[in-house]
Amino acid sequence: MTTPSKKDRLRPLELLVMSAIVAIFTGLVVAVSTRDILLGVIFLGVAFILSLMTLAMLALSVKPDDAEKTDLDEQNHPDRPSAH
Repeated sequence: MTTPSKKDRLRPLELLVMSAIVAIFTGLVVAVSTRDILLGVIFLGVAFILSLMTLAMLALSVKPDDAEKTDLDEQNHPDRPSAH
């Protein structure tokens, strides 16, 4: 079995960081505009969850190219000979 590339391993981290940026921005805007820190924290949490779910669903909707299809097939059936 082959090890995933660095890009494949960091993909979930990229989604978490983008969601955190959106959540922090939302939380700061709410906290500054309402001057209520608790409400800002609540909106931060909601924005993090919603943005993470949205980005994950968008990542799932991307159609894999031929190289990814070959890689997925090799991972699912390691007993078959490799096409490389």
